Amino acid sequence: MFRHNDLAHLRELLEADDRSAPKLIAIESLYSMDGDFGPIEGICDLAEEFDAITYVDEVHAVGMYGRRGSGVAARDWQAHRVDIINGTLAKAYGVMGGYVAASARMCDALRSYAPGFIFTTSLAPAIAAGATASVRILKSDQARRDRLQVQANVLKTRLRALGLPLIDHGSHIVPVIVGDPVHTKLLSDMLLEDHGIYVQPINYPTVPRGTERLRFTPSPVHGQDDMEHLIKAMDALWSHCELNRSDLSA
Repeated sequence: MFRHNDLAHLRELLEADDRSAPKLIAIESLYSMDGDFGPIEGICDLAEEFDAITYVDEVHAVGMYGRRGSGVAARDWQAHRVDIINGTLAKAYGVMGGYVAASARMCDALRSYAPGFIFTTSLAPAIAAGATASVRILKSDQARRDRLQVQANVLKTRLRALGLPLIDHGSHIVPVIVGDPVHTKLLSDMLLEDHGIYVQPINYPTVPRGTERLRFTPSPVHGQDDMEHLIKAMDALWSHCELNRSDLSA
């Protein structure tokens, strides 16, 4: 285990290991809790230096990043250097299932030895058709990806204007830090019950204690009225729970 996105620490571990031992470096391209990006180019550089296999999880990025929606590795022109990429047909694609993109030999090995694949069933034809249609649409719909980023930036700006503490790493994921598990669950419940807004509370052990949060992911089809409704609800509920705000004059 190497410290989060710490390439220097990863290098230390690789240098201390047996050079002839098989190695696989696994990262996410986009981390779902903080919305930060993995250093794919640096990982590939180290993998080439130490003869390691690279594995990039693009679950939170496919459909939303890259020229054809294939993910952050493609956006950063690093996909050809990654040995294994896995993604989902849920989230941006709106269906279910997943996939692995790798060499033919690697895919054959997974088919033969991966218990999660062996002991499952294939997708129903209707689901496979829906997933295929979603992929086809998003491959050519850059306007929808652009709209997603605009919506995320608007939401961040509006939340900052209220003085609400959020994390911004430049992705579409908008985590608002509550910092208390009871209030996080309470806010989630009141948003749903009183305002018809569904957002999951995220508490320990998913995130460290003291960083409990509500995680928003605005979509391209959320309109101005939806945004206004959410902002007004968050403003009212933040005051109702007497939670701290940042200095709006800063």
